[in-house]
Amino acid sequence: MLSMWGNLVALCLVATTVSGAEKGLSSHAALLADNSASLALDLYQIMAKEKMTENILISPVVVASSLGLVALGGKSSTASQVKTVLSASKVKDEQLHAGLSEVLTEVSNSTARNVTWKISNRLYGPSSVNFADDFVKNSKKHYSYEHSKINFRDKRSAVSAINEWASKSTDGKLSEVTKNVEKTDGAMIVNAMFYKPHWDEQFHHKMVDDRVFLVSRSLALSVPMMHRTGLYKFHEDTTNHLFVLSMPLARKMSSVIFIMPYHVEPLERLEKLLTRKQLDAWFSKMEDRAVAISLPKTSFEVSHDLQKHLAELGLTEAVDKAKADLSNISGKKDLYLSNVFHASAMEWSTEGNPPDTSIFGTDKLRNPKLFYADHPFIFLVKDNKTNSILFIGRLVRPKGDKIRDEL
Repeated sequence: MLSMWGNLVALCLVATTVSGAEKGLSSHAALLADNSASLALDLYQIMAKEKMTENILISPVVVASSLGLVALGGKSSTASQVKTVLSASKVKDEQLHAGLSEVLTEVSNSTARNVTWKISNRLYGPSSVNFADDFVKNSKKHYSYEHSKINFRDKRSAVSAINEWASKSTDGKLSEVTKNVEKTDGAMIVNAMFYKPHWDEQFHHKMVDDRVFLVSRSLALSVPMMHRTGLYKFHEDTTNHLFVLSMPLARKMSSVIFIMPYHVEPLERLEKLLTRKQLDAWFSKMEDRAVAISLPKTSFEVSHDLQKHLAELGLTEAVDKAKADLSNISGKKDLYLSNVFHASAMEWSTEGNPPDTSIFGTDKLRNPKLFYADHPFIFLVKDNKTNSILFIGRLVRPKGDKIRDEL
C-alpha cells in the first residue's frame, strides 16, 4: 500500500498527463498540498504545548492560504519567509498564489464533496490605511479575501463588529472570534469557518443517548453519544496502546481519522508520536473490519490567535513592527501582522448517506472492534484526492454538564 504522502507529487504529475484520466492538481499545487500536511503537524505540536488550551481546531489549508496573503502583501525577506514556512522556497510567486488557490478551491467545493464548509476570510486594517488596488484585486482572486478598515479607538465596538461579521458569515454557528484585541495598530487576518461532515454511512438518529465523557480522571461530563456498527478501516496499535479509525465522508473524497488512546489520559503521549512517518505507518496497517462506533454528537467552536505560533515556525518579520515590509498592501511600509485569528465551528451529527443494509445480519459484522470515544482524542480530516489535511484538532472537552460523583 502506498504511504499517505509518498510519491504524491510524482503521482499528481502523472495524473495531469494521462489522457482521459481525472484531472489532478498542477505540480506546484500538489507540492503545496503536500507541504500543508507538514505545516499541519508542526503547527499542531506548537499549539498543543500551551497549557491552557483544551480543544484545538485548525485548518492547515486555510492557514496556508493566509500565509499566501502575507506573501502577496509582503516584499523582500518578509515575503520570502512565507515560502520558507511553506517549504516552498523554489516556487515562483505566481505559482505560489495560483497553487494555494487551486488547492483551496478543490478541497472546499462543498457541492462536489457533499459536506458543509463555509470559509470567510477578511483582512482588517487600521482606519488610517489605504488598501492598494492591485493587492485588493489579487487577494480576492487567489484567496477570496474581503478587506475592511476598523477604528480601534472604540475597542468594544470594533471587537463586536468582528464577531458579528464572523457569526453572519457562518450562519450563526461561530458566535465569537475573540473577546479582546490587544494589538490594534497592525493588519489583522480573520478566518471564520463552519464545517459539518456528512458521513458516508449515517448514524441512526434514534440511536443517540446521554453517556459519560471523561475529560480527565477527576472530571466527567454528560454528553449525547451516537452509535453505529459498520465496516471501517481500523488499526489497533498494541505497542502504543491506541486505536486508529478512518470514517469516510460522503462520496468518499475525504475521511475523518480518529486517533484515541485505550483509556483516559493526557494527550501529550500521543502528540509526541504525531509525525508524518508515524501517520504513514498507521495508515499502511489499517484494515477493513467491523467496528462498533460510539462518538459524541456535538458541536464545538474554537478560536486561536496564530500570530505567535506562526512566528515560532519562522514567520518572524511580518509579525515584527520594526522589521515588517508589507508595503504591497498599502503602498507604504506602515503595517505589520498584529493578529491572525483562526476561528472554526465544527459539528458532528448523525447525518449521512443511507447505510449498506446488505451486510446486516451477516458474518461481516460479527465480533466488531469497539471504538468508544468517551475520552479525549486527536482527529484529522484528510482529503483523499489532494492528500492535504483539511483540519487537525483534538477534542478534550465537549459541551456537556458536569457529573457530580455521589458520596
